[in-house]
Amino acid sequence: MDVSRFVEARRELHRIPELGFQEFKTQAYLLGYLRSLPADRLEIRTWRTGIIVKVKGRAPKRRFGYRADMDALPIEEQTSYPFRSEHSGRMHACGHDMHMAIGLGVVTHFVNEPMDDDLIALFQPAEEGPGGAKPMLAAPELQDWMPEQIVALHIAPEYEAGVIATRPGILFANTSELFIDLYGLGGHAARPHQANDMVVAAAQLVGMLQTIIARNVDPIDSAVITIGKIEGGTKQNIIAEHARLEGTIRTLSAESMARVKARIEAMLAGLGTAFDCRAELNYGSTYMQVYNDPALTREFMDWAAGHSGAELIECREAMTGEDFGFFLERIPGFMFWLGVEAPYGLHHAKLEPDERAIGTAIRAATGYLAWKSAH
Repeated sequence: MDVSRFVEARRELHRIPELGFQEFKTQAYLLGYLRSLPADRLEIRTWRTGIIVKVKGRAPKRRFGYRADMDALPIEEQTSYPFRSEHSGRMHACGHDMHMAIGLGVVTHFVNEPMDDDLIALFQPAEEGPGGAKPMLAAPELQDWMPEQIVALHIAPEYEAGVIATRPGILFANTSELFIDLYGLGGHAARPHQANDMVVAAAQLVGMLQTIIARNVDPIDSAVITIGKIEGGTKQNIIAEHARLEGTIRTLSAESMARVKARIEAMLAGLGTAFDCRAELNYGSTYMQVYNDPALTREFMDWAAGHSGAELIECREAMTGEDFGFFLERIPGFMFWLGVEAPYGLHHAKLEPDERAIGTAIRAATGYLAWKSAH
């Protein structure tokens, strides 16, 4: 199969990055390609800005799923590409353009070389937020096509191009967004005693939150609280009556996630008393851990080591978040890292993945699924 067409598809998709549930141009591009394939070999359904494709097998008894996410990030691109983003402040900085191009390659392969069973290819919107996996699983369009096993991948700039890395059990962490608003009393900078400064309260809270990781989580376990954004006040000589903290929580166990959230809520109750302020808490999108089915993952690893043509690495778990975990909660399957060696990491404005990995991924995914269907 000529991989160059999927490299070109990746570049075209890279030009039109869109945020979650706004992937209208992206959906149109994917549909245009899919509808160019022989209509007697596949059926296409749409769900919101996503797409569900059934590629018909020769003598189907099972359905195997392959999932690719679609959305981009609110980042201003700084790559050297001649095919840079045409959408200001939007970029495929997490590799979803690669994921979709590989998904098109997987569909095309099985249209031309059908396996025994059906392939259900899911092009899922809103992975970066607010989360498309959970509502897609509940969509009527998917119910009678629900896969019995599912596979997905994620690019990894830290591995050499074409490397496959995965592990049985937990691969990615439980994650939760974190939004905290503090409300006090504004006033003149020269009269702090007549106001209630929320910048000071926010500064205290940032340090307090880190003590949860240091003193409330089992050191053998792993957890992270990162505050990535703080906003407060309107002018240098006005005491701020409102401050907002935005961050993320990551844990390797559901129990630690519950413990961390309970401590945050207790701290905010105490902060309200200590600083005579009102605190509002919102956890935003919460994602399940990506837990690879141990038997299926080990089976894939054994197959990949001898048949994929790629170097296989058994990796450690990561604190990365991925809503593919909702699929794995319901459907046995696994996710693997795909090496795309690049000096800049995921979510970086200068990320330039090595496109040679596209062919590696298509061959690995189609080879494994065809082998699995035959067995």
